[in-house]
Amino acid sequence: MLWILTQNKQSLMNVRDVSVKGKHIVGFIESSLLDQWNKTMGKYESTDRAIEVLNEIFTKIEESNGTAITFTMPQK
Repeated sequence: MLWILTQNKQSLMNVRDVSVKGKHIVGFIESSLLDQWNKTMGKYESTDRAIEVLNEIFTKIEESNGTAITFTMPQK
């Protein structure tokens, strides 16, 4: 289970998938088989920075030994 606090600190999201779309990091949420949606969790100055943040999320997942993982999207 991956919980991410969005960059604007206004949403705490339980995401199934995280991806980079240009300068944005997008989380995929699935609340049921028929209810699926994407939400931007952060926007950065470049695609390269967005990929760096995605790698930070990956590292956090790798280092975790629990079932719940939390990550706060960086401001910059």
